[in-house]
Amino acid sequence: MWGPTAGAEPRSRPSWDRRSGDRFPIECELRHKWWSQGQSDSGTGRTVNLSSNGVQFVSASPPPPGARIEVSIRWPAQLDGKCNLKLVATGRVVWSRGEAVGIRIDKYEFRTAGTKGLCALAS
Repeated sequence: MWGPTAGAEPRSRPSWDRRSGDRFPIECELRHKWWSQGQSDSGTGRTVNLSSNGVQFVSASPPPPGARIEVSIRWPAQLDGKCNLKLVATGRVVWSRGEAVGIRIDKYEFRTAGTKGLCALAS
């Protein structure tokens, strides 16, 4: 599972909170696409917090609860200080209230996301 970025401290959770992962208050740009019962849509937003098991984000076009979802999050660190990264995760929308959305992550991976110039992965 991924860890926090430098300086990010996990938020303490109330005793009734059943989430298994610590949440880290990290704000990043996010793109999402979802599908449910023959419908699909996409949008953009910003993360509110992250854990290895879930993401809370806000979006002007929030997906409905129960929808399958893929999110692509611009990661705040670079590979070897040269290559931008994005976190791509798939899962299910657990809740949606107004513009706020909570998802459970089923699978995730880091991918390269472009560069500031040429990204040389060879050492």
